[in-house]
Amino acid sequence: MDLNEFKEMLAAFRRGERDLDEIMDLLGNLPYQDLGVACLDTHRGLRSGLGEVVFALDKSPAELEVILTALAEGEDNVLVTRLDPDKGAFLRGKFPAFEYHEAGRYLVRLVRPRNDQGRGEVLIVTAGTSDLRVAYEAEITLKMMGQPVSLLADVGVAGIHRLLAHRERLQAAEVLIVIAGMEGALPSVVAGLVDRPVIAVPTSTGYGTAFGGVTALLGMLNSCAAGIGVVNIDNGFGAGCLAGQINRKRA
Repeated sequence: MDLNEFKEMLAAFRRGERDLDEIMDLLGNLPYQDLGVACLDTHRGLRSGLGEVVFALDKSPAELEVILTALAEGEDNVLVTRLDPDKGAFLRGKFPAFEYHEAGRYLVRLVRPRNDQGRGEVLIVTAGTSDLRVAYEAEITLKMMGQPVSLLADVGVAGIHRLLAHRERLQAAEVLIVIAGMEGALPSVVAGLVDRPVIAVPTSTGYGTAFGGVTALLGMLNSCAAGIGVVNIDNGFGAGCLAGQINRKRA
């Protein structure tokens, strides 16, 4: 439940469309819901603007089924990240209202789509197509937050003219998420072209001395360009959350 839903619930009570017992039941579950296999933070949407997102890595299909059964009872958007295809197929069979995105490794249900929560557009830029898995995770996170988002893919420094062909688009964005593996140079180049915040995301894409993304991470942390913040390796979700918070409209 987010702040807008909470306001709608109280307004419905005032109009007589919801009774007091129903409101008390809803409020009673707000702090958290203990499912045995997990404690759902049902209050998170009110605090941060984005409800709890399920991180599927190392969770069994049975555990995920319990969690999603509880989440599906509500009227909120639901997102499950880092979900491999086998688990995705299993959960799609159990929850046909959910959509599985194999390239992005996520499962989603958007029952309350919103696109009016941003001050401008968030642009996601990837160095190569191998970085798209992380980009898709950032993209769906921003959509969950009601943020306008678009994607510019495969414009890495190995062919810098591809990036420069989109200078106007880069400069028009309110916030940029720049995703790269290998040596991680792309965020420095982009940050040198724009006067907007750049969120750099290193990916684990690369040969041996990429060290699973550590080389890109260190390169981004040592960037000479101003205005760059760096999140963890492959952390598209974290980049999306940060971009959404920066770009969010304020009351």
